[in-house]
Amino acid sequence: MLSLKNDINMVKEELNSEEKFFEKAVMTEKFVKRYKNLMIGSLVVVVAVVAANIAYDINKQNNIESANQILLTLSANPDNTQALKELKDISPRLYDVWLLSKAIVAKDMATLKELKSSKVMLVGDLSAYELAQNSKDIDALNDYASKQNSIYRELAQVQSAVMLMHEGKTDLAHQKLATISEQSSLYKVAQALLHYGVK
Repeated sequence: MLSLKNDINMVKEELNSEEKFFEKAVMTEKFVKRYKNLMIGSLVVVVAVVAANIAYDINKQNNIESANQILLTLSANPDNTQALKELKDISPRLYDVWLLSKAIVAKDMATLKELKSSKVMLVGDLSAYELAQNSKDIDALNDYASKQNSIYRELAQVQSAVMLMHEGKTDLAHQKLATISEQSSLYKVAQALLHYGVK
């Protein structure tokens, strides 16, 4: 009798677990039917985003390789106008950097003026500095040095002070040199000019 009760209880438990399994299966089936389009749409969106990212990365890598090849071509023949045009199309930022490097070497003031408004980080700043330095214009150097984020700010101050010394305006030159901080790599130069420069 006891074994019969155990068998019946075991069968009941088995039936209960199968019933729960079928119940969950039916609920899952209803859920899938209800949200099938949304799940398929989400999967399509995920696949599209992944594919777009892969395509973007491949395109970006191809552009980098093309730009590098064009730079090699320009290094061998800087007057290659077709390669320069292709570089401008593929990488306008690298184009500005290339123009800056050529303009600095050639002291091409017209190109430096154009590049002053470049959106490429550092190109606009370096162009402004080179223009001020090459024109030997104290006002342009002072204007450049007055901008807080200028890269060669302190160098422009030293150059301006040297020009002021040549003009006999030593007091102004000393004021400029005194503004260079001790943390600056040009501090010792400024101190030497203060002590050994024209007084």
